This record gives sequence, C-alpha cells and structure tokens, in this order.
Amino acid sequence: MSTPKQTLSGLLKISRPVATALAAGQPVVALESTIITHGMPWPQNLETAHAVEQTVMDAGAVPATIAVLDGAIRIGLSAEELDRLAHLKQVRKLSRADLAHALVLGEAGSTTVAATMICAQLAGIQVFATGGLGGVHRGATESMDISADLGEFQKSEIVVVCAGAKAILDIPKTLEVLETLGIPVLSYGTDRFPAFWSRDSGLASPLRLDHPQQIADFMRIRKQLGQSGGVIVANPVPEAAEIDKQILEPLISRALKEARAAGIGGKAVTPFLLQRIFELTEGRSLETNIALVLNNAVLAARIAAEL
Repeated sequence: MSTPKQTLSGLLKISRPVATALAAGQPVVALESTIITHGMPWPQNLETAHAVEQTVMDAGAVPATIAVLDGAIRIGLSAEELDRLAHLKQVRKLSRADLAHALVLGEAGSTTVAATMICAQLAGIQVFATGGLGGVHRGATESMDISADLGEFQKSEIVVVCAGAKAILDIPKTLEVLETLGIPVLSYGTDRFPAFWSRDSGLASPLRLDHPQQIADFMRIRKQLGQSGGVIVANPVPEAAEIDKQILEPLISRALKEARAAGIGGKAVTPFLLQRIFELTEGRSLETNIALVLNNAVLAARIAAEL
C-alpha cells in the first residue's frame, strides 16, 4: 500500500530546472496557467507565457508555470507543454473544489490563483506572480459569486504578487472580505490600492511596503508570530501602460449587462468580461494586461530572492 508521500509523487511532476533550483535554495516563482487558456487569445497567450518566464529568469529566479496535464500537476512546463496548453480548446479552469476531479479524470486543466497557490505550496514554492486577483463580483448580493481565490489565502502560505483586484469586480467588497478573513493586503510603493488595468481603484491601500526585503521580512515575522496564510502584494501597473479608471468603468458596465443578458455566470463570467473589454478597448486592455504581468514577474522574482 502506498504512503501519502508516494501517492503525491505520482500526482506532482516537478520539472528538472525547478526541482534543481528548489533543492539548491534558489529563488523560484510560480506562474498560473489560466492566463494562457482563458485570459488571452492566441497567439498572445503563448507569447506572453514565454515572455513572463523569460522576465523571471532575467530577474534572477526560476519560473514554474503550473498546469494539470496527463493526470498530474505539472510544476514547470517545457516549451512543448506550454505550446500544447496554449493550443488546447477544451481546458478546465481549475480551483480548489475541482482540482482533484480533473486529476481523477485525466483532463487538462489550467490553474486559477487558488489552484496555483495550492500546487505551489505542495512543491515548496513561496512566491507566485499573477495578473489580477479574483474576488467579490459585482451583484454578489444576489448571485453570491465570490472567487475561491480569497479563501485560499487562509490556507496557503504564499506571497501572491498581483496588480490588485480585477477591475471587473466589486473592489470595495473584495477588500472588506479580505479584512474579515485577516488577509494582509500590501500595496507596493503606493498608498492607493490598484485595480488591474488602472493604478488607482479610488480606494486607500490597507497596508504599504516599498522594498522586496521588507516584504520578505514581513513574511518571516508573521511566521514568528504564529500567523499562517498567504499575503497579497498589490503592484500597480506601469504608468505608461495603464488605462484610466474613468475610461474603463462605462465599458465594464456595458460588458456586465451583456453577460447578464446572455445568462453567463460562474467561472465563465471573467473570461467573457475580459474578452469584451479587449474588444471594447480595441485591444488596449490586452497590451496593459501583458505589461502588468511582466511587471509583477519582476517584483515576484526580487521577493523570492530575498526569501
């Protein structure tokens, strides 16, 4: 009869570059795969995946893109696996509730923020770079649509570098839930909480730190205090790439109305809205998305080096 460790070794496939870096105590940055399968169109999805990995390497860390392929969690994808994932048409968008289900059925799946945090912790990776954080959806008082990303921060001890919460969400309610859960929200180098494509959501940041070393020290002190769970680092999109909140709001409202009219809900909402914003901004939102992901990758690599 197999032990839990032996069972996990069959489910968790860590690439040689990532395993070597972890064994040597070198910085490693986890990367999600939902941005490849549901966040961007072809060929920008594959181009961005390669660019983000290269950015992490240029910043002195080892990238570990995470996905479920062939009945196993892959920690670090080869160029061939990235290309395969970018071309697949039927890919599940996995979170905490259905990660094991995809493994049982042997189905391909990309990892959301929550699933990436789970897998990164299993592999021993401390830092994860993503685009935008999931949260409380607009109209959640009726739909009860709240991302599992938020609750995962109570369970996984990961530093998640993002560009704030996705602008399509109810950001004030998202911050309220995070406060209730006791999840630290650190804005990097600003007193304002960013909103994905925009540097300022219109809300003050709960906490602020200005250096990667301070963020690493923050994590160490939390452990010394016996505090578990993850930490959000909200890193504003570069100023040259941002789209002003005032420009975006009417477009987001229009896309939300279209989603409701089409009866789109659950996990399908975010991909639909991102696609409609892409169309309504004539591609500008995608350019901003790429810029912020690359920006987050650099900061994540610097934090990983300090840890």
